[in-house]
Amino acid sequence: MFLISNIGHIGKRIKEARLKKKFTQQELADRCGLTKSLISKIEHGQTASAIATLSKITKELEVSLSWVLGEDKEENLIISPSKSRTSKVGNKEMGYLYETLANRPQLSKIEPIIATVLPDSSEEGPFTHLEDEFILVLSGSIYLSYDGENHLLEEGDSAYFNGTVPHVFLPVDRKEAKVLSIFIEPSSI
Repeated sequence: MFLISNIGHIGKRIKEARLKKKFTQQELADRCGLTKSLISKIEHGQTASAIATLSKITKELEVSLSWVLGEDKEENLIISPSKSRTSKVGNKEMGYLYETLANRPQLSKIEPIIATVLPDSSEEGPFTHLEDEFILVLSGSIYLSYDGENHLLEEGDSAYFNGTVPHVFLPVDRKEAKVLSIFIEPSSI
């Protein structure tokens, strides 16, 4: 039931970008505040990582999150019928499944995904990333734990927040929820 596809593809892309930057695994880990062991596991497809973790890695490698998560081709128009989307990453321990919605790595400053908050997930702890984040609860309910405070968000509710503040989505009453999440690269102006 917990689909973990694409983690080998993600690991290959991260390794490719790391080698292109001429970073060792240890150098990348140090720059991201992670362990060398975690970088190695990600590169070898042995673990799925939270989008926030992947975001930190991609920022240091100067590649887009959608390039790491997505398909090889880039087009001006991307139509992703729900029945044909298969790019899901995650597992019960992470607490989420992530589904990429578009692949425009060089053309866009936004990264849209659908996060499925799993009902019996273990709390991984809060995450941070450099991007701002907009979320819309598509189905179910979540607690958005933001800077240590829990905020109940139900179907149709939305939030916009600074990703550098610790946050995590938590299930309500051990029920699954789906959340549209859009990562927005902050303006450098």
